[in-house]
Amino acid sequence: MPKLTILPNESICPGGVDIEANADESILDAALRNNIVIEHACEKSCACTTCHVIVREGFNSLEEAEENEEDYLDKAWGLEPESRLSCQAKVGNEDLVIEIPKYTINMVSEAH
Repeated sequence: MPKLTILPNESICPGGVDIEANADESILDAALRNNIVIEHACEKSCACTTCHVIVREGFNSLEEAEENEEDYLDKAWGLEPESRLSCQAKVGNEDLVIEIPKYTINMVSEAH
């Protein structure tokens, strides 16, 4: 079972955390199942960038992003070459190290 290391994020998981993920589970689903609440305004339909994460280690073990995901990633705050939408990136067999960016672009957020 692959391990996901979520790096510290001031508001989501200040101390960081290691969680287990199932192969072929999205990064977002693994996080939510372990009470790491990554924002996902479009309810995992690949229609926004609020679940943007940066895969610091293990990026090459993920399947390539589809064109729709790439189009949305272009709009994400803090985009890096290892950026993915966590609702679309499926965990493979390798461990991952994930950074949740400090900011997200969300025009409508019920939490604010």
